[in-house]
Amino acid sequence: MRLNGRPRLSERDFLGIVLELAKLNGWLVHHCRAARTKRGWRTAIQGDPGYPDLTLIHPADGVQLAAELKADDGLATPAQTRWLDGYRACGVGGGVWRPADWPLIELALRRDGP
Repeated sequence: MRLNGRPRLSERDFLGIVLELAKLNGWLVHHCRAARTKRGWRTAIQGDPGYPDLTLIHPADGVQLAAELKADDGLATPAQTRWLDGYRACGVGGGVWRPADWPLIELALRRDGP
């Protein structure tokens, strides 16, 4: 399926592209992957649900980002929004990132040096 003349990306494929750009630009990246259990897909956590898909720190300039990745038609859950709002209140950038936001994502992740 195509959206606005470009291939539609799954969240999984989108994650891979974002991770690649982040690593190329010197970001430290954290992402917890879900695992298959008897009860379906689960992400092992202790604490409040809805933690963002990615937390990123650029050690060279002290920037931190928190991003929830969604397909173009995906919506953040109330728990995910709560985490993102909390990060924003602490001065951390990021938010919900979709493939359609790619120019802004590139701008956020690109750095002049390693």
